[in-house]
Amino acid sequence: MVTYIDAATAPLKNTGAIRLYGADDFEGMRRACQLTARCLDALVPMVKPGVTTAAIDNFVFEFGADHGAIPATLNYRGYKYSVCTSINHVVCHGMPDDKPLRDGDIVNIDVTFLLDGWHGDSSRMYPVGNIKRAAERLMEVTHECLMRGIAAVRPGARTGAIGEAIQTYAEAERCSVVRDFCGHGVGRLFHDSPNILHYGKANEGPELREGMIFTIEPMINLGKPHVKVLSDGWTAVTRDRSLTAQYEHTVGVTATGCEIFTLSPAGLDRPGLG
Repeated sequence: MVTYIDAATAPLKNTGAIRLYGADDFEGMRRACQLTARCLDALVPMVKPGVTTAAIDNFVFEFGADHGAIPATLNYRGYKYSVCTSINHVVCHGMPDDKPLRDGDIVNIDVTFLLDGWHGDSSRMYPVGNIKRAAERLMEVTHECLMRGIAAVRPGARTGAIGEAIQTYAEAERCSVVRDFCGHGVGRLFHDSPNILHYGKANEGPELREGMIFTIEPMINLGKPHVKVLSDGWTAVTRDRSLTAQYEHTVGVTATGCEIFTLSPAGLDRPGLG
């Protein structure tokens, strides 16, 4: 049984109920999400061979501090960094370190800023130097998966419509969808209900209603969909070491469709434009 609750009266914890936010809440999310988008834009010229992911992590922390925000990942459940940096076959939750990026790498940078109580959550792929066509194509397919999932969002549809749109396109392009991780409700809480699966059927899952806010963040592999988490407890990698990519937006359900809160103000959130 799916329960929906007015976000204004909901306790500040994940109870399994789906929060419905109002106009003022959407405005708070716009501010937080646009700060995240601007940070991801600012990283475009920085991501190049020789740069370390530790330097990227430091940049994100300082960018947030300069704008009155803190990275939501910092000290979240013991995670020690301001950002997740997932390179090549790392699916998600890659931890920054002092190893320099290499020409031909692709890296997902996942940033969530907490600003005035609201979480702005987004991630993008960045090419490092000159990348192979297979990597470029994977990024294009993954971004298209994200946008097709977003296009399925409207009141009255079910969350499964998002997953079906993503899975149908990815598999038609001979790629696979990671099933171990999913999108999630977001707002005052970093991770909230509902879970947004990136596979499934259109008639499955909770009904989408105006006022819902959540992330869509498909992880698409060139190989098989299976992943494993390394001994550090965070880093998830493809089991077959195939290349993987992810794009993420935070969206709010409106009366006629949805609003993408994390769109790049400079139009840099699509493959090949960085």
